[in-house]
Amino acid sequence: MTKKPISKTVQGEGDYKAAERYRKSVFAFVKSGKVKGAAQAAAPHSTKEAVDLKCAEKAGASHSKGEGSLVTSKDKTNE
Repeated sequence: MTKKPISKTVQGEGDYKAAERYRKSVFAFVKSGKVKGAAQAAAPHSTKEAVDLKCAEKAGASHSKGEGSLVTSKDKTNE
């Protein structure tokens, strides 16, 4: 059985060009110094919105197969 050579244009979850563009844009955004402002803009604007977001997070998590290996115990204490 021979293996097919890996293509650099694999689409779907293996789209290497898209992954590279995304990585570059994330690094550029972080270097721009706009992260704090974006985080503040994305924060809930009211207690009701915060509660709604938490409920949506729990609803989504109920469909999960569990936490990924990158989730730290620190992240879990913020619930």
